[in-house]
Amino acid sequence: MTVHTRPAASASANLRPLARLDLPGGGEVTIKDGFAFIGHMSPPDGTTILDIADPARPRVVARLAPPDPFSHTHKVKVAGDLMITNVERHRRHFYRKGERLDAATAELVARLGRPPSDAEVAAALGVASGDLADLRAGLARGYDAGGFRVWDIADPAHPRALAYVKTGGIGVHRFDMDERYAYISTEMEGYVGNILVIYDLADPTRPREVSRWHLPGQHVAAGEVPSWPGQRHRLHHALRVGDILWASCWYAGAYTIDISDISNPRTLGSYNYHPPFPEPTHTLFRLAEPIAGRDIALVVDEEHEHTPGQPHAFLWVMDAADPAALKPISTFHIAENASPYAQAGGRFGAHQFQERQVGSLVFASWFAGGLRVIDLADPGTPREIAHFIPSPAPGHAAPQSNDVDVDPRGVVALLDRDRGLDLLAFEG
Repeated sequence: MTVHTRPAASASANLRPLARLDLPGGGEVTIKDGFAFIGHMSPPDGTTILDIADPARPRVVARLAPPDPFSHTHKVKVAGDLMITNVERHRRHFYRKGERLDAATAELVARLGRPPSDAEVAAALGVASGDLADLRAGLARGYDAGGFRVWDIADPAHPRALAYVKTGGIGVHRFDMDERYAYISTEMEGYVGNILVIYDLADPTRPREVSRWHLPGQHVAAGEVPSWPGQRHRLHHALRVGDILWASCWYAGAYTIDISDISNPRTLGSYNYHPPFPEPTHTLFRLAEPIAGRDIALVVDEEHEHTPGQPHAFLWVMDAADPAALKPISTFHIAENASPYAQAGGRFGAHQFQERQVGSLVFASWFAGGLRVIDLADPGTPREIAHFIPSPAPGHAAPQSNDVDVDPRGVVALLDRDRGLDLLAFEG
């Protein structure tokens, strides 16, 4: 790992660079008690733990590999002395195409009246001809490693494995946790797409499932029939605030779930803006403290399969006075001319914000738009007060700012999807 004490930036305002680390690209960064916990996108890199007590001189204190070469562990959360890392099939979207090999081949035979060539099969699946061997190998190999791992991090430099919980399908994506429960977004046998499974961590060496929640139509084994294609309606992840889970459900929008009886999660309400807005709902989070006397929830969409001419992914500010009836107050966008990399390649729009309240501020990762710091002091008029656009990693045309967290000192960790972690001091 290389540490640059004066990181290159294409643009910055009210954020002072402290260090740039040449780390493999990541999916999530969490800061706790002077340590940064980073989940990497691709094997053989899994989880990196950094000592950032001196954020200008960060030190790697631990590295954890994924359990096998076909899984990634790109999400990480900590609570108390516990850490959870996900286990999910690496290149899951690619290998899903392999599930259609037989059907696509049969359709081509019926249409062409002869066995199709590899090039024709590949075109039908939307892959290169050279990828078919990998798809066939992945289909034959299957995948049964999905789940999550629980670690003791009383000494963050020496994490100790406590449990490996297998779930189902392609495994676990994003999730939330506290010292007692884990709120896991995972595929499970008998369901289409990710659902919520809540685990009791009272004995962290033996996490115990206590309940499940799913969208109507997902439980196909019970006779439910989805009204959408593929996995378009599914849980992305759910965040707990009080006795309510605030759940982002991709193209099904935002849901609120009552867990006052944690053994029986109960849907309170939902808000779905698909259509007309094209990008999927990535995160819903209720702020614990009011702003300007109003109960606020934030929603951010993920720039995913952007269609030119359509709105880029952006941030919603919601009235959460009645959790069963979320109402939009305002939205926040950035223009393409706010970043020199908007047209350079890769994604441009929003992705994620810090999953904790920092007064009236939102620190949001915006892919090629870098980091945007938004003040909600007037919830009806979100106002940007700081930004930082990192230079692209070597070999990449644009930054892909993927995740962000901020600690009580005002130290901000901005993680790139392709490569690199920037540590910044907020000076707004």
